Amino acid sequence: MLTSAADFQTVSVLLKKTKTKMKVDFAPLDVPLHRRVQTAAVLQWVFSFLGLAPLCISLFIYLLFTRFWLVSVLYATWWYIDFDTPARGGRRVPFLCGLRVWKHMRDYFPIKLVKTADLDPKHNYILGFHPHGVLVAGAFTNFCTYATGFQKLFPGLTTYLLMLPLWFRAPFFRDYAMCAGLIPSDKESASYPLRQKRGGNAVVIAVGGAPEALDAHPGTFNMLLANKKGFIKMAMEHGAHLVPVFSFGENEVYDQVENPRGTWLRWIQEHLQRIMGISLPLFHARGIFQYSFGLLPYRRPITTVVGRPIKVEKKQKPTPEELDALHQLYMDKLSELFEEHKGNFGVDKDTHLNFV
Repeated sequence: MLTSAADFQTVSVLLKKTKTKMKVDFAPLDVPLHRRVQTAAVLQWVFSFLGLAPLCISLFIYLLFTRFWLVSVLYATWWYIDFDTPARGGRRVPFLCGLRVWKHMRDYFPIKLVKTADLDPKHNYILGFHPHGVLVAGAFTNFCTYATGFQKLFPGLTTYLLMLPLWFRAPFFRDYAMCAGLIPSDKESASYPLRQKRGGNAVVIAVGGAPEALDAHPGTFNMLLANKKGFIKMAMEHGAHLVPVFSFGENEVYDQVENPRGTWLRWIQEHLQRIMGISLPLFHARGIFQYSFGLLPYRRPITTVVGRPIKVEKKQKPTPEELDALHQLYMDKLSELFEEHKGNFGVDKDTHLNFV
């Protein structure tokens, strides 16, 4: 029971706070057209990331039971013939990578690419991208499109962003993904560009992978890297130089339901990730016509800083000691890159990377 005026006052304050949280903040009607276009560009990207693959699978099955069944049959034939293409470097379409829609997406956040050193196109590289974030917006915009000028900053290099092999089993969607230079993240597919002796190939790996997306909370710098040595071994086997890449702001564009390690929600997410191969962060940000809730990312800047290359000598069978030494060197160089640039992006001087 409410027994005093103080109790009534407390309840009143709580009700006011609840109403404030429930209030929907609608976008004004006079939003400039170019910002509407930017929102539309990001909307199509979010849809392609979250909903296009299931839609393509449904369409493929649906057509089999209509008078257009031949479309699915012909595509299935093409799929069989073309099955190994993703594992052989994919099929990038430069025209699509250069479409203006990606510049609108770049300007929405905005996203910038910063170069700290030259990368000699005579060599092959593995670019370790950190952090994964929720939807790896920085990695896609910088390395799958021409919007931020990677080709001008690093002439002679061709990038290949790794993506879960699961998505290359979706009809139609696999072709869409390959158009942007995406290839499967299995070892055989990732090794193919690195085996090319002419050089000029850069394989981009979001090292933390899907599990790291579960830690993509604003203001956090947890890197799932302490036990990630597969990409280090691959670099040594092919003599590919390692390049640490840190994307400031990557974790800031989405909020996520709190899921600390040890909670029931985190337990469910981690088990589903092991079973399905994909993580399911409960993320949210803003909508199309309002700023209170939805799956569109916030308009917050992302700046991706490409670090200096770490020279790697080719060794077909590196010893555990050699592997550990290069792994530690990579973590040290990533930390140095973060420490060198964090002050430019509002990160507190006492904040450091946390390797887990």
